[in-house]
Amino acid sequence: FTNAGMNQFKDYFLGNQPAPFTRITDTQKCLRVSGKHNDLEEVGVDTYHHTMFEMLGNWSFGGATPAASATGYFKAEAIEWSWELLTSVLHIPKDRLYVTIFEGDEKEGLPADKEATEEWKKWIAADRIINGNKKDNFWEMGDSGPCGPCTEIHVDMRPEGERALQKGESLVNADHPQVIEIWNNVFIQYNRLKDGSLQLLPSKHVDTGMGFERLVRVIQGKSSNYDTDVFSGTIATIEKITGITYESTDEEKRDIAFRVLADHIRAISFTIADGQLPSNTGAGYVIRRILRRAVRYYYSYLSYQQPLLFQLVPVLATQFQLVFPELKNQEAFVTRVIKEEEEAFLRTLERGLKRIESLIDSALGKTISGQEAFELSDTYGFPLDLTQLIASEKGLQVDEAGFYEARKAQQERGRKAGAIDTEDWVQVTAGDKNSFVGYEVLETNAQILKYRKVTSKGKEAFQVVLDKTPFYAESGGQAGDTGELIMEGQRLSITDTKKENDLIIHFCEAFASHPEGIALARVDAGRRHFTSVHHTATHLLHAALRQILGTHVAQKGSLVTAGHLRFDFTHFSKLTDDELLQIESVVNEKIRQNIPVVIQTIPKEEALKTGATALFGEKYGDLVRVVTMDPTYSIELCGGTHLKFTGEAGLFKLTTETAVAAGVRRIEAVCGLAAEQYTNGQLSQLQEVRNVLKGAQDPVKAVRLLVEENASLKKIIQKSEQDQLTVIANTLEQKTQLVNGYSFIGATVDTGTAEALKKLALAGKADLTVLAARIESKAHVVISLSNNLIEGKGLNAVLIIRQQVAPLIKGGGGGQQSLASAGGTDSSALHTVIETVKALL
Repeated sequence: FTNAGMNQFKDYFLGNQPAPFTRITDTQKCLRVSGKHNDLEEVGVDTYHHTMFEMLGNWSFGGATPAASATGYFKAEAIEWSWELLTSVLHIPKDRLYVTIFEGDEKEGLPADKEATEEWKKWIAADRIINGNKKDNFWEMGDSGPCGPCTEIHVDMRPEGERALQKGESLVNADHPQVIEIWNNVFIQYNRLKDGSLQLLPSKHVDTGMGFERLVRVIQGKSSNYDTDVFSGTIATIEKITGITYESTDEEKRDIAFRVLADHIRAISFTIADGQLPSNTGAGYVIRRILRRAVRYYYSYLSYQQPLLFQLVPVLATQFQLVFPELKNQEAFVTRVIKEEEEAFLRTLERGLKRIESLIDSALGKTISGQEAFELSDTYGFPLDLTQLIASEKGLQVDEAGFYEARKAQQERGRKAGAIDTEDWVQVTAGDKNSFVGYEVLETNAQILKYRKVTSKGKEAFQVVLDKTPFYAESGGQAGDTGELIMEGQRLSITDTKKENDLIIHFCEAFASHPEGIALARVDAGRRHFTSVHHTATHLLHAALRQILGTHVAQKGSLVTAGHLRFDFTHFSKLTDDELLQIESVVNEKIRQNIPVVIQTIPKEEALKTGATALFGEKYGDLVRVVTMDPTYSIELCGGTHLKFTGEAGLFKLTTETAVAAGVRRIEAVCGLAAEQYTNGQLSQLQEVRNVLKGAQDPVKAVRLLVEENASLKKIIQKSEQDQLTVIANTLEQKTQLVNGYSFIGATVDTGTAEALKKLALAGKADLTVLAARIESKAHVVISLSNNLIEGKGLNAVLIIRQQVAPLIKGGGGGQQSLASAGGTDSSALHTVIETVKALL
């Protein structure tokens, strides 16, 4: 998730620190789906763009300086060696190669790269050296940073006949699918400052990049990257899964779908293997976007309507196991994550596609509005680029600016709802740092360093900083302490404690009249104890999960309060009842063993050598706290508060186990007094069920009988409702009128649900059916159109509903061309609605 492969070497280029080596070669997985280097729209459509590709690079740091000349290199060597590798080692025909060099830029005051030109003349004919402009031959990672002129190597893969008719140099950098860039040699000479000016670097460097996929294509003599053995195994597997042969028909969309899947599965799989799970924000959303784009392609163009991508992971894992072994090592986990993501999106995809089809059908002009595109994103999980893709296939555009406005408006509403107005700090006592003493004591004398007033949702409160405090600030998932601040007879309630820039801040509902004196800071000891109970239990739970489920379990989030604990962790499937029982049993066994909770503060490096696990959300300094509960069971780095012995936790009880995201599960549990209260509550509910069942000896059996009886009665009611609808439908059929040559049914009917109204409209055989009903004091209208009116007269049920019906009943609605419905608050206008729609004929 960086915009250039050289980011990790930036400090070497700028001279901020010395490079450990003057020469480096590497292969790097790259992802390009947004921003300046966005290739997403081209992927699958052309033969050589990818979301994830493998970049081969060679680098020289300071190669143009006398001190580094013995080991580093610059233009002369980079050009000679690249030519040698391509022509002498890989045997690419010289007459198929062209090079471009920087022609200079007067506006920037940049000279032409004559040095590169002269070096190339040693190896290639002058007519194959092509001048390139700043866009093509001056490489920059962004608006600022190291940059410089570059020389690209292009290869002409056209058949001999085509090459004879037109020279290759005219097609270089002209987006010809068979005349492609294969390698870029960048000569880092400048630093682009934020004001846009260029500054010469103290040393000069080489940064090159060659696309592995394109190189393989050239070596194997293929006309497309997707025809090489980098992708052929994946494509063959897709053929086997779908029963469709790649490039067997003239259906271009099918072939594009094959290429999109073969490309996207690489980006998805490797990124998950590198630790990034799909999500709705940030980097995780990038992966979710790519995955959903792929799902839509196989769903729509390969007629495959069940998870497919996860079946491709084993093929990739085996193919790359000697190059990028992390995917093979996590094959099962990555497979499960992708499958769960596919299943989740497929559940909403069909409804979302129907919705976008209705939007396309009713689009005014040639544009889907930004608000509608945002609805597709917010309600159906359609990323904007997926909506744009589907719309473009229908010749429509999406109001992208409107989409971002709608999203911004929603974010602004959320921001205002949680906005806090904070005043400036008022300094009381000299000093700007405070210390935490709450591991040792729960109350201490302290002085107020500073305070400030805050207003949230119309309520005033205060934030207070003490010179020292026993209050634990929310951190590492553990909730902040509460308690009181006592000074000069005033008791100020501390409602929460948080950190801001390593400063411990206490939240008070009121403030002291005279803040200059000595205050007694006292933590709510009972609440702290119950929080510690749940924090110690969290460590026991983490260790139990790894023991029962496997060492792939890693913490992804945690919440520890006085009342309960919540723990998020990586795992690929729902936990079985047996697994949950085992986990609970292991934790309770460790509690009964009354293991000492040993806490040490030692150097971080020493702690990591013990095998201690680092906890999610914690920041670690040079010295760390190591919490051990039996060295063979649980050792974790943790800054939270804990019990002295595990036995103080009393009882551990799991309450829920759910999914948080694909590949991430959540367990909630209670411990100690909270576990006792939870268990008593469950038993009380069971007794109440017994009482309702009039003291049934076997309440489970009695409830099952009730459920079966309820299901049977529902069937009887549904049969009765269906019979009633049949009678109404027959009556409506007899009221069919002929209006201007078209059959028409219009009536108000007595029905209890909007769904029943739709069923009646669908049952009608008229060209135009409009049915209205008053349901729970609200107006409901359904319109059904035949193909005669849709294709012959251009009528659209959605437009009729929105333009003719909704204003009359003071409501809104939507649907599809052939069937649409509306609801509103004015049921007095139903007769007018029927006559208005009838008049359209």
